[in-house]
Amino acid sequence: MSHDATGAPIRLLIADDHPVVRDGLSGMFARDPGFEVLGEAGDGAEAIRLAQVLRPDVILMDLRMPGMDGLTAITELARRGITARVLVLTTYDTDSYVLPAIEAGATGYLLKDAPRDELLRAVRAAAHGQSVLSPSVATRLMSRVREPETKPLSRRELEILELVAAGTTNRDAAARLLISEATVKTHLVNIYAKLGVGDRAAAVAEAFNRGLLTPNTPDQP
Repeated sequence: MSHDATGAPIRLLIADDHPVVRDGLSGMFARDPGFEVLGEAGDGAEAIRLAQVLRPDVILMDLRMPGMDGLTAITELARRGITARVLVLTTYDTDSYVLPAIEAGATGYLLKDAPRDELLRAVRAAAHGQSVLSPSVATRLMSRVREPETKPLSRRELEILELVAAGTTNRDAAARLLISEATVKTHLVNIYAKLGVGDRAAAVAEAFNRGLLTPNTPDQP
């Protein structure tokens, strides 16, 4: 049984712009007495309106919907103080979808190809405030925690790095680029931070490792 702590069924709202998907999910949960589907929404705005009226325990939220998308809806639900747990159910597991959804307040993130039992377990867990992530999403988040995203080097930073790789001193690099030596040093500090290194040699090595510089970069004249 999938009842909540009070013994009542877990109350669901399904938000997806595809009627076939909504019908399939509604039918699946309706067959389990531990769940009650309160309503269905075709976009984010309708999901918010229904959530305010129906007060579901869990909202199954697609992300890509016409009009108001799922991410905007998650943010707005939190802003309005709607306490329903949001479980994202989508076909996308890329960083541009996963991280913003979780940051916006989603309790969990599953892909639509999740097996039925996994989905039922996820909704039960979400109803109790437990985070649920599909394996691919969990792996992605772990790798992001271990290897924080680095900002790309600017064009000027790459110019300086090329000069450094060619053995040019800060003073000569400044003269060549018509900037001050202090500015070169500031750029180097930023380069070190972005590459996660502590000195010139390590910066050059890391830049080659990442393909930012190539071995055939010509020496500066």
